Amino acid sequence: MAKANREVVAALLLSCLVLPSAHAFYLPGVAPRDFQKDDELQVKVNKLSSTKTQLPYDYYFLDYCKPSKIMNSAENLGEVLRGDRIENSVYAFKMGRDESCKVACRIKLSSEAAKNFKEKIDDEYQVNMILDNLPVAVPRLRRDGSQDTSYEQGFHVGYKSKDGKYYLSNHLSFKVMYHKDPESDGARIVGFEVIPSSVKHEYGNWDDKNPKVTTCNSDTRITPGSNAPQEVAADTYVVFSYDVTFQPSNIKWASRWDTYLLMNDDQIHWFSIINSLMIVLFLSGMVAMIMLRTLYRDIANYNQLETQDEAQEETGWKLVHGDAFRPPVNSGLLCVYVGTGVQFFGMTLVTMIFALLGFLSPSNRGGLMTAMVLLWVFMGLFAGYSSARLYKMFKGSEWKRITLKTAFMFPGIVFAIFFVLNALIWGEKSSGAVPFGTMFALVLLWFGISVPLVFVGSYIGYKRPALEDPVKTNKIPRQIPEQAWYMQPAFSILIGGILPFGAVFIELFFILTSIWLNQFYYIFGFLFIVFIILVVTCAEITIVLCYFQLCSEDYHWWWRAYLTAGSSAFYLFAYSAFYFFTKLEITKVVSGILYFGYMLIGSYAFFVLTGTIGFYACFWFVRKIYSSVKID
Repeated sequence: MAKANREVVAALLLSCLVLPSAHAFYLPGVAPRDFQKDDELQVKVNKLSSTKTQLPYDYYFLDYCKPSKIMNSAENLGEVLRGDRIENSVYAFKMGRDESCKVACRIKLSSEAAKNFKEKIDDEYQVNMILDNLPVAVPRLRRDGSQDTSYEQGFHVGYKSKDGKYYLSNHLSFKVMYHKDPESDGARIVGFEVIPSSVKHEYGNWDDKNPKVTTCNSDTRITPGSNAPQEVAADTYVVFSYDVTFQPSNIKWASRWDTYLLMNDDQIHWFSIINSLMIVLFLSGMVAMIMLRTLYRDIANYNQLETQDEAQEETGWKLVHGDAFRPPVNSGLLCVYVGTGVQFFGMTLVTMIFALLGFLSPSNRGGLMTAMVLLWVFMGLFAGYSSARLYKMFKGSEWKRITLKTAFMFPGIVFAIFFVLNALIWGEKSSGAVPFGTMFALVLLWFGISVPLVFVGSYIGYKRPALEDPVKTNKIPRQIPEQAWYMQPAFSILIGGILPFGAVFIELFFILTSIWLNQFYYIFGFLFIVFIILVVTCAEITIVLCYFQLCSEDYHWWWRAYLTAGSSAFYLFAYSAFYFFTKLEITKVVSGILYFGYMLIGSYAFFVLTGTIGFYACFWFVRKIYSSVKID
């Protein structure tokens, strides 16, 4: 799918627990490969990407030099969903052998080809290449003015001058860094850099079999800015060329990704993240203390009421004990959403554990997306089980209907949005459009594995004995007194979502940056801490508001508990809109629709996740307090 789809919240997602430095711990996606002198190195090309349009294109969509036969590398499901299209190229080196002024090919630009190049230069598209599983990096000056070199992923297709002319990056100066293994003759590639330049090559009689230019030769290199640039114009010839130098490096193979993980100009303000977490922890501690003290006093007071007169005068949450476990309106739908939330919680938790252990590091391209899809499918077992258990507690009898809804409602809505967005991407001729074969594979995973697992889980859950309520439910519902304005459902639900959102919004900035600004996200240790804080915060804020609700003699807590924590998704979507208008430079309507479409999916998933956490916390709390008091 388009680049957004790769880390959809999504989204959500590879190093050790605390990473104050860039020395990332990860288990690479490929084993180290040793190269001997003069071994052939083949550069592969990936998609063309742009942060302005968010629509990836195949490298050969533009009129670049093509090998005699274009071959796609093996792709996993995650790579296809991310829009990666890894193919072979004409760029090939000999290990350890420097080369200068190597001509790749000469191409005559048609009017269509020139138009495509100009459009991609306007939209600031970048070319992504790969050598030994390392993406190409472009050295650039740091924004903070320090002398250290920072890098950006991929190089620009070209640039536009002040007078409105377009120039093409047709000469590439590659630098390959390698680390010599002292125990063997082999060398491992630990860096892959490029400096692009625009050069209008001059030549005499052109010979395709032995192409030569007079601008440079095998002994001289092109210095950026020393030659006239190559303009993009119809019916002009463009010569593509490259240099390559090999440089020994002290960087070890296990640390070779550090360059890419530091691309974000040290934007990760560790202090602000830790500060935010400490504030949330402090608030959570205060809430827990107040709740424990108040509850203990309530329970002690209620259990000391011995006379009938005192019992009749009881107030607060004990008063509604005969209605607290009355099944809610639309109880079946609640069961469906709780089951879906359990499925999403299981997927998120296991994905994060894998990421923490390094199995989903950036070097394992597409690994994160593949893991999330497969885990979602297999967690269907728990979705069916939890929805059926809750449904049986509500004394429902149509468990098969609830199971079908659990298997199809959330995935169906997401798939419908996904399908529409994919059609828009396909209309733009982008490589980010998921092919029919992959779409069929996703449907097969859904219908062939997920749905049967949901049914198996439901069958097991429904066969289990129903949960017994700690108190009996009255036959006639009690009238709910008029509520204060601050206890009205809409107000208390929206208030409840603020704290869970506050626990994640700083980390959310970095996640959105990695998704939409083409950077790697790897601080999974901190993300896991934030996730734990989110779970605790959702649970505590829901319990507090549920307690106040029961104290005001309103026993409709089932849906309120789910929506209180789930309302944090509203703030997440609002923040994504703020991020869109303040941080992104998206101008195309289709790209804007893609952004909000994917963020809608992410917010919906966040609603289901947080709502389920809040519901189960409140469910546990209500059962606990009513089983702690003596009810005559």
